[in-house]
Amino acid sequence: MTYAPSLPRSTPEAQGISSAAISAFLGAADRDLDAIHSFMLLRHGHVVAEGWWEPYQPHDPHMLFSLSKSFTSSAIGLLVTEGSLSVDDSVLGFFPDDAPPEPGANLKAMRVRHLLSMTTGHAIDTTAPMAQQPDRSWVQGFLAQPVEYAPGTHFVYNSGATYMLSAIVQKLSGGRMRDYLMPRLFTPLGIKNPQWETSPQGIDTGGWGLSITTADIASFGQMYLQKGIWQGTRILPESWVEQATSRQVPNDPAPNPDWEQGYGYQFWRCRHDAYRGDGAFGQYCVVMPAQDAVLAITSGLSAMQPPLDLVWKHLLPAMSAAPLPENDADRNALIHTLAHLQLRTPEGQQHSATAAHVSGKRFVMGENAAGITAMRFDFGADEMQITLHDDMGEQQIACGNAQWVRATIGISPPINRTRASATPHLGPWNVAASGAWTDNETYTVKLWYHETPFARTLACHFAGDRLTVEQQGNVGFGPVETMQLTGQVAL
Repeated sequence: MTYAPSLPRSTPEAQGISSAAISAFLGAADRDLDAIHSFMLLRHGHVVAEGWWEPYQPHDPHMLFSLSKSFTSSAIGLLVTEGSLSVDDSVLGFFPDDAPPEPGANLKAMRVRHLLSMTTGHAIDTTAPMAQQPDRSWVQGFLAQPVEYAPGTHFVYNSGATYMLSAIVQKLSGGRMRDYLMPRLFTPLGIKNPQWETSPQGIDTGGWGLSITTADIASFGQMYLQKGIWQGTRILPESWVEQATSRQVPNDPAPNPDWEQGYGYQFWRCRHDAYRGDGAFGQYCVVMPAQDAVLAITSGLSAMQPPLDLVWKHLLPAMSAAPLPENDADRNALIHTLAHLQLRTPEGQQHSATAAHVSGKRFVMGENAAGITAMRFDFGADEMQITLHDDMGEQQIACGNAQWVRATIGISPPINRTRASATPHLGPWNVAASGAWTDNETYTVKLWYHETPFARTLACHFAGDRLTVEQQGNVGFGPVETMQLTGQVAL
């Protein structure tokens, strides 16, 4: 099944890229990265390859984190087009009632363009201090932060600045930015049900919090590649697309080469004269104008440079200006690879002698941060079921053997935000589980929250009547979440 039906399909060779090069990219991603969740490659406006690693599927929305910023930039561009604001408007001018009693000269000098280009003059990202002031709104919290540098002179990546852009959109439009974008951007691109987190004041978070599908990301990138035009209709002015995706400010030096090419209006510049929106843990919308190509990726990665390195190594050099001869063998090999993409399941045995001793027994758990009060394990011939009890009641998770089985639970993913949450999704959460006996006494379960970058690994060790569960997250904004739970068989 394919998605984004408004995008035509083609063989890679017909659009000047070899199937073998795409297969090489996928092979390297499987070998070197853990884990890519999906990708969609467009060339000359045609989808030439698309794939989802099970349990991720085409219809799943995916958390974008900072890739959300590029959509917020687009909302500002639309307001500029409508004549509702200018990038040279004063930030304080939109929020006179939220300003500190005696705003400093740098705050007074801050303009919308400084929010867009991450040159507000702050020394640090304002998100955490902005949001962690219970007696103030987030707008008040942002405006209360020290502005150490003259705006326009100092780049610092600042999600609080993007929140302020969202607040401006809401101020001018009279409603949420998501609602403003629905008829102007989302609906024309075929993005049917975008979800966006909000602050406690009901303002879309702007710098993060948007969830859409991989195909939606690709359509957004294709519209930008076409300089604001989608299916013959202009969505954004060409002048805005040029401004937003051009190098507005330098941001070098940086540890990773694709993070020191300059920054636009909520878009990063890349090597090879490309540009992108991206989000934490590996959500990408990479636009390659010279190659007339777009690449959308979702993933759950701790390092974000390696996927781009694979793009530059395998895909970009393989893009030819002219169509290539069709190669049935390479094309069929690629089709087979795309049809069998799957995230790694726990490696081990399907059965263990320990299973017979613990199956069906209820373990009462000691006090723990997860709030789990009891666990039961039921081992069957083909799959295992965990029954959890916590403050949300009873939850059941079926675990496949060398395959993923979907379930819905109330236990949240290991986000471990350093910033305060706004109105995060509180559950239930869609997950997929797989498990195996990694030694005779240890049953290891992997849970992928397949609408997010996040996963949990639970190593359940049985020793007589005692249970120890070592729980670990995959990625996070701080140290990766770890937790140990202990339990005893109920008498």
